[in-house]
Amino acid sequence: MSATQEHRSLLGRRTVVAAVGAAGAAAALTACGGGSDEKGGSDGAEQPGSGGEQQGGAVLAATADIPEGGGVVFAAQKVVVTQPKPGEFKAFSSTCTHQGCAVKDVSAGTITCPCHNSTFDAATGSPTGGPATQPLPAREITVEGDSIRLA
Repeated sequence: MSATQEHRSLLGRRTVVAAVGAAGAAAALTACGGGSDEKGGSDGAEQPGSGGEQQGGAVLAATADIPEGGGVVFAAQKVVVTQPKPGEFKAFSSTCTHQGCAVKDVSAGTITCPCHNSTFDAATGSPTGGPATQPLPAREITVEGDSIRLA
């Protein structure tokens, strides 16, 4: 093999290795923050642009869809809506403040990030455990009748 052929062969291998590395990185990012909750991310709620928009913004869910003491993660909107007390609804960014993974579970008054087990108070967004030290940023929602809208 000539020096030129060997150089071309090495360049071809580097291109393949770089492409595989980029695909792996994309897969890792998806695993660490993408995706949706087990219910499909919307729990049957209307999505933005589906006709459920009015002055208050996109309808995320009906109030009955948010369990007391729990909540629902809306992956597409990157928001988690909780109901810490009956009739009291809160919303926070669903992006964990530790390393940017998406939180996945809300139960018993706690929002949990699956990546490093950071936990947050469902009423305040404040960290309650794990490596996260910053609270989840609050998101603005409005409750109109039985609809919860992202403001």
